Amino acid sequence: MSNTDNSQSVPNRNVLALVGWWVLCFTAASTGIFVTIDGWFTRLNTPSWNPPAWVFGPVWTVLYLMMGVAAWLVWSQGGWKAQRLPLGLFLIQLVLNAAWTPLFFGMHRIGLALIDIAMLWLSLSATLIAFWQVNRPAGWLLVPYLAWVSFAAVLNFTLWRMNPQ
Repeated sequence: MSNTDNSQSVPNRNVLALVGWWVLCFTAASTGIFVTIDGWFTRLNTPSWNPPAWVFGPVWTVLYLMMGVAAWLVWSQGGWKAQRLPLGLFLIQLVLNAAWTPLFFGMHRIGLALIDIAMLWLSLSATLIAFWQVNRPAGWLLVPYLAWVSFAAVLNFTLWRMNPQ
C-alpha cells in the first residue's frame, strides 16, 4: 500500500472528531473542579425529591457522551461551514451549562444559577430543534439532556424558593 492511500484517513478523522466533541463536552463539566462544595449545600433546605449526590456523576457522564455524539453527527453533515447555526447553538448551550456549577455551588447564587439554567433550557431547546433538522438521531440524543435540564431547572427553582437569600 502506498503512502498516498487515504482510505484510512477519513475514518481516523471521524474518530478524532468524535473524541474532540467528547473532550469539548467534558470540558464544560470541568468547571466543577474549580468549585469547592463545602457544607453550604448540606445546610440548604431541600425538597424530599432531591436526588442523592451520587446520581449526578453517572447521569452527567452519560449525557455528555450523548451530547458529543449528537454534535459529531451534525458536524459530520458538512462540518462547521455547513452547520454553523446548529453547532453555534450547541456551543452557546455548552457555555451556559459550564457556567451553572460555579454560579450555584461556587458563588452560592441560586437565583443567578436559575437565570442561567433558564437560558440553558431555551438555548438547548433551540439546539435540539436545529439538530433535529440536520440529523434526527442527533436530535433524539439531546432529548434526555433536555429532560434532565428541565428537572434540574425545577429543582433549582424549588431550592431558590425554599432558601431565600
